Amino acid sequence: MTAASAGKRDEWLAAFSADALVEDPVGPSMLDPEGAGHRGREGIGKFWDEFVSTVQGIRFHVRDSFANGPCCANIATLTMTLGHGTTMTVDCVIVYTVDEEGLITSLRAHWEPERAMATLSG
Repeated sequence: MTAASAGKRDEWLAAFSADALVEDPVGPSMLDPEGAGHRGREGIGKFWDEFVSTVQGIRFHVRDSFANGPCCANIATLTMTLGHGTTMTVDCVIVYTVDEEGLITSLRAHWEPERAMATLSG
């Protein structure tokens, strides 16, 4: 979250294992029409370049967190600043799984794109 908020692509990518899977959001969407997710650092890097990098700022507010074994589920609200001062709020549940080295092997963000788009303001 810290690297994403600061726009630090390489730092963010370094948090993932070589074959990690990012599903953001889970299932088919305008960010992933097939709903297959983004696999490996190359695929995750492409996801950053095409989508994350277009956001001017991201603020995370984690309201609750549930950690069990190698997994953690965060109940969060993301406030994203887009171009021209427009903001969008995303209420979500983000489930992370890590390996023995603490690298993320799976990031599954459960949120509804239509609901988020309805929050556009500014």
